[in-house]
Amino acid sequence: MPRPNRVVLVVEDTALIRMLAVELLVHAGFEVLEAESADEAIQILERRSDIHLVFTDVHMPGTMDGVRLTHYIRDRWPPILLVVASGKAIIEESQLPAGSRFFPKPYDGGKIVETITHMLS
Repeated sequence: MPRPNRVVLVVEDTALIRMLAVELLVHAGFEVLEAESADEAIQILERRSDIHLVFTDVHMPGTMDGVRLTHYIRDRWPPILLVVASGKAIIEESQLPAGSRFFPKPYDGGKIVETITHMLS
């Protein structure tokens, strides 16, 4: 039985990393949207009510970083699940909204897919 389509928003300012993350998740069977900043992500979230999970980088240009974005999302869209990655900072999951997951970069693509699949099941 096919599983319902799950929509993931990837928020990453580095184009190559964003492209690789999108490709990884599309290959795993997710519908994937992309944004290069928290500001763009919020605009997408305001237009789309079908996003189930946001996978974001920590360090990005704009009005907020990925950690602030996760708290903003949790306050405004509580059901959306959150995965955070960073190559520059180690973030304790206690600094993120409850239930969020953190991965240091470079991350294992298989572990990302496994975690997101589990979170969305």
